[in-house]
Amino acid sequence: MNDIRETISRIIRDIRPFDELEKRHRDDALAWIDGGAEIFRITKPDTPPKHLVSYFVLVDINKKAVLLVDHINAEKWLPTGGHVEHGEDPKETVRRESVEELGVKASFFFSNPVFISQAITGGKTAGHTDVSLWYVISGNTDAGIRYEEREFNGVRWFTFDEVLETDIDRLDEHLHRFISKLKTLV
Repeated sequence: MNDIRETISRIIRDIRPFDELEKRHRDDALAWIDGGAEIFRITKPDTPPKHLVSYFVLVDINKKAVLLVDHINAEKWLPTGGHVEHGEDPKETVRRESVEELGVKASFFFSNPVFISQAITGGKTAGHTDVSLWYVISGNTDAGIRYEEREFNGVRWFTFDEVLETDIDRLDEHLHRFISKLKTLV
C-alpha cells in the first residue's frame, strides 16, 4: 500500500499550482497523505470524511470546449469523475470511470493531472471533502456521448468562455480556475 501512496504523492507534487489556492490545496493534500490518513473512500458517501477523487475533463481542444455533466447528487454541472478505489492508481480510476460514465476510452491529453482542488461537497451527499485530481482527456464535440443516467440528468459541451460566463454556484466551485489554467496549457 505504501507504493500507491508514494505514487499519489509524486503525482500531486508534480502539479504546478496555478495560484495560491491551488498551492494550498496541493500542500494540504501532501501533508494529508504523508500523515498516514485513509485516503480512499471506504463507504459511500463519506467514510472517511476526506477522500481522493479523479476528475477527468473531456476536452475538444480544437473547439476549446469541455463536456460537463448535470450531476444528480451534487446538483451542479461538474466534470466527470469518480472516487479512487482502495489501492488504485488515480489514472486507472479515469480509465475505469470514463467507460462506466461516458462509454469512452480515456485518451489522455496530458499524462498526469494538471490541477488539484479540495472542496466540501454539497447537494444530496453534502458535508465530506473531495480531494480531486483533474485529468484532461481528448474529446470531440461531434461524437455522440452515452452517459450514465443513474448519475447524471444530462451532459453538455460548454466552450471555455461559456464556463467562465456561467455563475460559479451552478458549477464545481473550482471550475473557473481550472478553465483559466487550462487556457494557459493548450
